[in-house]
Amino acid sequence: MIELDTITKVYTKGFLRRQKTIAVNNVSLSIKKGGSLGLVGESGSGKTTLGRIALRLIEPTSGMVRFDGVNLTALSRSALRQIRPRMQIIFQDPDTSLDPRMTVRNCVAEPMKIWNLVGPHEEEDRILELLEQVGLQPDLIGRYSFELSGGQKQRVALARVLALNPGFIVADEPTAALDLSVQAQVLSLIKSVQKKTNLTLLFISHDLQIIEQMSDTVAVMHKGAIVEQGTTRDVLKTPKDPYTKNLIAAAYESETWLGKERGRSL
Repeated sequence: MIELDTITKVYTKGFLRRQKTIAVNNVSLSIKKGGSLGLVGESGSGKTTLGRIALRLIEPTSGMVRFDGVNLTALSRSALRQIRPRMQIIFQDPDTSLDPRMTVRNCVAEPMKIWNLVGPHEEEDRILELLEQVGLQPDLIGRYSFELSGGQKQRVALARVLALNPGFIVADEPTAALDLSVQAQVLSLIKSVQKKTNLTLLFISHDLQIIEQMSDTVAVMHKGAIVEQGTTRDVLKTPKDPYTKNLIAAAYESETWLGKERGRSL
């Protein structure tokens, strides 16, 4: 479904003395249709940059992105726009994708109107269907985003994404700003929706426990490069790269991962 082939992204700054920063360095990975890949690494490792390159929200310096067999890096803006509905992103902060001046109804309806996906008589039923799909009560339809909790906002953002019937979603730390109890609910929801709709998912996180829960395969990123990848079970149970081992050890020490239960859960 999605394939990144030898992707490199270099940023430059300065005028007379130009400085180069390699954000992504010769990265290749792929996710099969309906699969989920967890991209894990510390802050600044290049995870978000790579996720946005996968959607061509950021242009790579070199390399190729293929989506469902189509070379995205070779498409014109108009050709890429036709594929956009099938490739979506869930941001860490739902306020990034929700207009505070719009009600829940209008937030969810907007992408359907832009792409002319439903007629005026079908719109209300489709909105209510999407709210039910993401676990929101219909009486929230007239509220504004500032009247919602963080978890409710993220559910609305997810409903907005699902309104376009995407085949591929990048979830960029979608629960990092939420309380732990709400995190679990939203993660469970995303996983359930993925299975029901056969979504292909790139899940970005620095949290190994979340990566374990959400991913079939995992890629560990460090300083812009993939240092280890494989099935989630193999990478987390028997890591080979020193950086991966350090990540797991740090998770144990900080008790952010239920380390003593790891062997059982894997």
